[in-house]
Amino acid sequence: MANHASAEKRNRQRITRTNRNKAAKSALRTTLKKARAALQSGDASAEAVREAVSNLDKLASKGIIPKERASRVKGRLARAAHVAAAAPKG
Repeated sequence: MANHASAEKRNRQRITRTNRNKAAKSALRTTLKKARAALQSGDASAEAVREAVSNLDKLASKGIIPKERASRVKGRLARAAHVAAAAPKG
């Protein structure tokens, strides 16, 4: 329990930021799941991957996820997209 007004405010800020970051991470996971599903099915993969990369960059720039993790996930998505594009259709 906070004993000072400043500590109470810091606690309110912590709760607000935690909720905002949780929502952003959840949205990122959903975007990544959609991108991976699109790559697996082979349709509209470029748009889904582009949206996921944009979301990763946004969260990394705000410090919600580490920049190196964003880079690693983007690289893996790009590699999967390249493999999916090179695979024979039908």
